[in-house]
Amino acid sequence: MHSSCAIINQMIGTKILEEVESKYNGHVRVVKTFGLGTYIQADGLTQSGGIVEGFWDQTLKKVHSSLPLVGSSLILGLGGGTAAKLIRKIWPGSKINGIDLDPLMVELGKKYLDLNETEVEVKIQDAYIFKGRYDLILIDLYNGDKFPEKFGEVEFLRRIRSGLTKNGYAIFNRTFYGDNRTKALKFGKKLEKVFAKVEYYYPEVNLMVICHN
Repeated sequence: MHSSCAIINQMIGTKILEEVESKYNGHVRVVKTFGLGTYIQADGLTQSGGIVEGFWDQTLKKVHSSLPLVGSSLILGLGGGTAAKLIRKIWPGSKINGIDLDPLMVELGKKYLDLNETEVEVKIQDAYIFKGRYDLILIDLYNGDKFPEKFGEVEFLRRIRSGLTKNGYAIFNRTFYGDNRTKALKFGKKLEKVFAKVEYYYPEVNLMVICHN
């Protein structure tokens, strides 16, 4: 880091804890600030902790009023484990399964975000091939700032629907700024053709699409 940048970061309370290159997520760095705590960024987009914790917390608390009990949950795009931490807090008895393609993100979650403490059953694999049925499925599948097209295909969305229990909920996270706004809304229209009920929720700069049958 350039010395002048380091001085500025120190002045505003920002510290870079680690920087690495990921095969799947590009340039990854772990950042700590006074206001947002410790968080993980991939290609400049916060993936775990920080602002991500804020909008997942708001969304899951909203869903809790309609889904007070979650026996089993699945996180597609586990990352550093922010959503897992919140599920454990809101539904303490839930069995949590997490899938992520990038082992580096999971390891950083264990190192900096206390992922181990959430007692998640972790699998390092492509999220497209998940198995089982769950009361709650969270879909947060970004590689850096890119949403892979295959996870927007109707076939995959139907697999999510089939993976829910009778009263289960699926929540899709999409970025919602710039050109991503149009893409996110088109994605929502696809979801409306697959799920019986679709609700749009807009915390921070993201669109959370809450779906159930």
